[in-house]
Amino acid sequence: MNEQNNQQSGNSGNDRAKILVHALPYIQNFQNKTIVVKYGGNAMLSDDLKRAVIEDIILMSCVGIRTVFVHGGGPEIETMLKKTGKESRFIDGLRYTDEETMDIVLMVLCGKVNKEITALIEKTGGKAIGLCGIDGAMLKARRMNGEKDLGFVGEIEQVDVSILNTILNTEVIPVISSVAYGIGEDEGKALNINADIAAAKIAAALKAEKLVLMTDVRGILRDIKDDSTLVKSTSLADLEKLKKEGILTKGMIPKADCCSMALNGGVTKAHIIDGRIPHAILIELFTDEGIGTEIVH
Repeated sequence: MNEQNNQQSGNSGNDRAKILVHALPYIQNFQNKTIVVKYGGNAMLSDDLKRAVIEDIILMSCVGIRTVFVHGGGPEIETMLKKTGKESRFIDGLRYTDEETMDIVLMVLCGKVNKEITALIEKTGGKAIGLCGIDGAMLKARRMNGEKDLGFVGEIEQVDVSILNTILNTEVIPVISSVAYGIGEDEGKALNINADIAAAKIAAALKAEKLVLMTDVRGILRDIKDDSTLVKSTSLADLEKLKKEGILTKGMIPKADCCSMALNGGVTKAHIIDGRIPHAILIELFTDEGIGTEIVH
């Protein structure tokens, strides 16, 4: 019996060693390069998934990857709005943000959610600092001036990554909530920013190796009801074809647009992955098969 147990233990150790050896070339390739991860969706609501994401981020930092963590917090904002009796309004997928809603966004995103994530990274053995786009005027934005009034919703015009590079050079993980410093007629005011767009703009400004968007689906699917139709890899040109063919629909269109924005801004690759799968980030980055959709030039 002991001999059998020893053999099983040896096999288990062998398997672990093979996994580490398999990941080695990826680790070597990404060392000292920047990867921006946008965190959101169901991965923020489940304690187990949350822990797995944080472990992935810390491991990336430990092996020398300059890791930037951008987060949203829609469900938490929704919960707080309900508690205060405030009704949510969405226009073309964007939250209408009046002054009272903007106060709640600041309180929830830059306060509660940002500091909870930062604390969880510290608790799990990493080093992190919580920021928002207002800090160091990192994200400067003007209020969106479209046909429809969205209130204090901003469009990023400038990204100053000097504060991020200072933090990354000390091997600390910046945790960034998507609120920007207003310019123009809203000089000094807080503006609400879509977290995917904030992550894409930051990734482009940092000339990151990768942008990783976490969502609640496997990636880009040719048939949204069939996970086996996952598009594992596509180019910018083919991404436009998928859009014209109607394969990209609803919430996937803005995510694909963010990936295009990042790649056109100098990012090497973008990835859309399923945050409902534990350790999805590591599987996507450190294995041949990956887990979601990668978009290349």
